[in-house]
Amino acid sequence: MPKIRSMTTRQLLEQRLAHVERRIREAEIRFGRPPGCVQLLPVSKTRPAADIARLASTGYRAFGESYLQEALGKQEALTGLDLEWHFIGPIQSNKTRPIAHHFDWAHSVDREKIARRLSAQRPADLSPLNVCLQVNISAEAAKSGASPDALCALASCVGALPGLRLRGLMAIPARESDFERQRAAFRRLREAFDILNADGLALDTLSMGMSGDLEAAIAEGATLVRVGSDIFGARKKIGHGANGNNSVS
Repeated sequence: MPKIRSMTTRQLLEQRLAHVERRIREAEIRFGRPPGCVQLLPVSKTRPAADIARLASTGYRAFGESYLQEALGKQEALTGLDLEWHFIGPIQSNKTRPIAHHFDWAHSVDREKIARRLSAQRPADLSPLNVCLQVNISAEAAKSGASPDALCALASCVGALPGLRLRGLMAIPARESDFERQRAAFRRLREAFDILNADGLALDTLSMGMSGDLEAAIAEGATLVRVGSDIFGARKKIGHGANGNNSVS
């Protein structure tokens, strides 16, 4: 009997990636969304630079990272690939300068102080930092994010800062297995997005949906889904302290 060859890391990544892409395209069709309107952001936190390089060789250029020092090391290792880096983890004051200098997007801005620091620290020779406001849509005490009630004032402030470009909203709702409950949480974020646009903000990004709920997010208008484990496999537990409350996969 001939030996069955095991898959290489690249082949396994490409197979998983194709499966996620298929889920996205099928959800677009199922929920009447325009074909190709949902962007996939591979979440590469805890993954080696080599895995990012493998995905980049298939055409992906944007990657999501949550752990700052780890991300900066990978950026240095992959300098020649012209990648787009999205910071998706909690942002403390001591992280704003490196994020302002080394990232293209920040999805997790949740208070005015952080926004003002990012704007002031964005280098003048770079285009404004693309920003999503993180909303604590499920009102979880242990999770980052602005409250929906504070969102209009925060959006107004961020939209006026010269070093930032306000693009949209992001949320990580409470984990739910029921599809309709998943949709209900994402619907609240989309409704907030619609209200801000009706008030004159030209938002274009709804960053919502992960490995376990991306179909529900697409049903409610997601333009970008953040997927880690369904592309890279189960994530190893590593000690990053308080960063864990924004687990994105």
